[in-house]
Parts: sequence; C-alpha cells; structure tokens
Amino acid sequence: MSPTYQIIDQYNLTISFLITLAWQMLGFAIAWTFKFDKVTDFTGGSNFFILALITLTTGGTYTARNIVASVLMMIWAARLAGFLLFRVLKTGSDTRFDDIRNHFFKFAGFWVGQIVWVWTVSLPVVILNSPAVSSPFRSGDPSFGKATDIIGIILFAIGLFWEAVGDIQKYMFKSSKPPRGQPCTKGLWYFSRHPPYFGEITVHWGLWLLCLTPTTNGLLPKSAKSAQYAAILSPLLTMVLLLFASGLPTAEKPTAKKYFLMSYPSSSHPSSGSENGFSLPEAENDIWSNYKSYLKRTSIIIPCPPSVYARFPEWLKRSVLLDLPIFRFDERTDGRDAWEEERKKSGGA
Repeated sequence: MSPTYQIIDQYNLTISFLITLAWQMLGFAIAWTFKFDKVTDFTGGSNFFILALITLTTGGTYTARNIVASVLMMIWAARLAGFLLFRVLKTGSDTRFDDIRNHFFKFAGFWVGQIVWVWTVSLPVVILNSPAVSSPFRSGDPSFGKATDIIGIILFAIGLFWEAVGDIQKYMFKSSKPPRGQPCTKGLWYFSRHPPYFGEITVHWGLWLLCLTPTTNGLLPKSAKSAQYAAILSPLLTMVLLLFASGLPTAEKPTAKKYFLMSYPSSSHPSSGSENGFSLPEAENDIWSNYKSYLKRTSIIIPCPPSVYARFPEWLKRSVLLDLPIFRFDERTDGRDAWEEERKKSGGA
C-alpha cells in the first residue's frame, strides 16, 4: 500500500481548487494574449483529467473503486478535450467568443465560470480519493461491486455513449453539407434534439453514484458522508448549466430563429396589427413549418421515439420531458424581434 498524503485539507478541496485555478489562469493568459480559441475548451476538459490523476496518485489507496472512478473520469475528460480541440482546429475559431474575445473582463468572466464548473463537477472523484474517505489506515471500505457501483458504471457508460456518439454524428452531419433548413435527425439525433446534453448529465449522475458507495455501504464518519452527499453538486450543476445557462438556452431559440428567418427573411416585412401585434406574411418556403413539425415530434433532451413523443400532451412535454416555455420561439414576439434585428443589419430603414 502506497503512503497517503493529506494536502492542506482532508477532502482535497483546497488543492483541487488551486490546481484548477492555476491551470485555468494559464489557459486564460494564452487565450487572451494571442486571441487564441484553441486552448479554451481543451483547458477545461484536460483539467478534469489532471485532478483525477493527481488525487488518485496522492491518495495512496489503489482500490478497484478509486481506480475505476478516476479512470472513468479521465476517459470522459480525454474524450471531451480531444473532441473539442479537434473541432476548433477544424473551424479555426469559436464563435461563442466573438463578442467577448476582445473585452478583458467579459472574457475573464467566462474563465471564472470554467473554474467553478471544473472544480464543482470534479467533486465526486476528488472527495472519493481524499484521505477522509479512502484512507488506507481505516478498515470497513466496502468491496467493489455493490449496487451503487454497478448502477453508476452503467449510467456512466450510457451517458458517455450518447455524448460521444452524438457529437460525432452531429459533426459528420454538418460536414456532409446537408440541404438548407434541414435539422440533424441522424442516429441518436432522431430520438432527441440534444443527445450530447443528455449524455453529459447521465455521465455525472453515474460518477456521483459510483463514488458514493463508501457512504451508502461503508463505515465512514458522519463528516465524510456529508462531504460525499454534498458532491451531488456535480450532477446538479451540470443539469443547471445545460438546462438553463450554456446549454439549451443558447441552442433552442437561436436555432429556431435561424430557421424562422429562412422562411421569413427581412426582405418580406411581416405586418403589424394594432391589436394582434405581429402578423406573418406568406412564407417563402416550408423551412419554418417543417422545423415546427420537427419540434413537435422530437424530444428536447430525454430520448424518446418521435412517434411516441408526438402523441404526448403539452403539459407532459413541458414538465416531465423539460421542453419548457422559456425554450420556445414565439413567432409574434421573438419573430418580430428577429426580423427587426436582421433588417437593421441589412441597412433597412
């Protein structure tokens, strides 16, 4: 058994934060100085790999659970960092940063958010590998293969499949130069409008459950159990970010706006009524109506066969299946604003 090391605190919280801070500050310095997008997402993904590796090797407890959880985190991180680096190398830049790349505080704000994201989402593995949870000098660590271990690994595998395969399928779809106005419905995208988001959420619920086994089946002190339960912030933050921040809100309405303007470009001015507000003229093509049909039959995030999803009542779609009103593109309000914005860009009166 290798010796274990307590670095600053017994839960690895401080050292993991300091490592994350240093790694992200290095990435920010490069990205800001050279206006270089190619390190941004790679710095985020690789940070998870570094934290899992360091906390495992300094923890001194190479049990099956610690090794499996750490390796799974490193596999997920390597896949994420590698794919995002490959994608930005192909595209040359990341359009998400076009409006903030030259604004120091706005750009720095993104990196602060990335620090919080990496540190929080890493908590299950970081705490599992800590002396407080996996000390080699304490007996009672449950043997590997408990129900939480198995379910956690299964969830992780399902999530990694949906995330990785979804990313590849979407990249191949875009590379094939599909017809104008055609959303991706290939492979996993047939069952969900955002399979990688579903996959990432599932990955982190699986990792948390796997890492939780010493608390549910072991003989940990109360403080260590509290720390492991608190690590639920990892999957919860992932859900919050993807559902309400950097995920669905930045994808759903902007995508709908794009298809709307394909059918109602700024050259065809929708009329306004004093009471009815925004009134659409005759569409120039079927792109928008086809996209609305696609929305009605395709689940927003939780995979579901379109033939089944289309039959669900609206209340079920909005509540259980998370197709919330905040993601909906309203033709009369959002459509009017989109058209006005395009008119101004094109130099209209």
